[in-house]
Amino acid sequence: MFDTAKYGSDQTVIFEAGLHRALDRHVSALDANRVLVLTTPHQSDLGLELAAQLGAKAAGVFCRAAMHTPVEVTEEALAHLQDVGADTVLTAGGGSTIGLGKALALRIGVTQIALPTTYAGSECTPILGQTENGVKTTVNDSNLRPAAVLYDPELVATLPVPMTVTSTLNAMAHAVEALYAQDRNPQSTELALTGLRIFAGALPRVMEDPAGLEARLATQQGAWACGTVLGQVGMALHHKLCHTLGGSFGLPHAETHAIVLPHSAAYNAAAVPGLLAPVGEIFGSADPAAALWQFAKDHGAPMALRDLGLAEADLDRAADLAVQNPYWNPKEITRPGIRDLLARAWGGDAPGN
Repeated sequence: MFDTAKYGSDQTVIFEAGLHRALDRHVSALDANRVLVLTTPHQSDLGLELAAQLGAKAAGVFCRAAMHTPVEVTEEALAHLQDVGADTVLTAGGGSTIGLGKALALRIGVTQIALPTTYAGSECTPILGQTENGVKTTVNDSNLRPAAVLYDPELVATLPVPMTVTSTLNAMAHAVEALYAQDRNPQSTELALTGLRIFAGALPRVMEDPAGLEARLATQQGAWACGTVLGQVGMALHHKLCHTLGGSFGLPHAETHAIVLPHSAAYNAAAVPGLLAPVGEIFGSADPAAALWQFAKDHGAPMALRDLGLAEADLDRAADLAVQNPYWNPKEITRPGIRDLLARAWGGDAPGN
């Protein structure tokens, strides 16, 4: 049994195949009476299925969740939630949908039940990233963490392999940054390394048999570990870059994390070699950044920001935005250093120091 309480989790967390077909007992445990199901347009069929499972407790389905949690979508969802008189939201999806649930909780304190379908880990954190007028900002509030998280491996068993890989690397990025976080502690380090070890062992098994529930359940445990540590300690350069690229240039969230991770690790490795050394040990290389880059490449991850639609002409503006507001990082943030990092990530080159 994977013991989430060991790491100080105050959420109801359940790992079990078939959970999405037994929602009533979990909804009842939270005294929810009117549940609005949230999804993206792509997952609207799942939303309708879940609403049917909820029966009389279903207040409907809102299926317009979008990447980077645009404020205008939140306002539309809030109006709908109030119209139907919902007191709870069931967020079925990845970071986009779970982010929308958090945005609604920020506005009116609605109860959240998360049913993740990716490995992003947003369901474990008190963090909300939302976008307005092309700028992504972050809110950290303990009340934003969903009350219950239901991990059903059946819901990730059909996640396409490319999305599985990028979502895994997205989750791993939380753990890598947690290793050198300014406010790290022995428990957060243990949790981060636990998540990385789980993914290092489970992702190859998923690649061999994408529908296998045992390996998929293991990856969900990895997602929980990586997501939970994201909520326990502060993040640094990697997450700042990904928020900049996503919020200001519209790049897809998981793919951006997957590409940037080895490069941000390389940037910081010289400053904290001992803290990142376990990453190399887990992924089989003395160089942690090279190990992450090779792991991503071996599993078919996207390797270049240009392939996501970022123009080379955008690199200067991205570098400017990334250094605009000072933030803590183990290595000094310099504009030339960030520009070089982004150029390597844009071209798909191996990470440099």
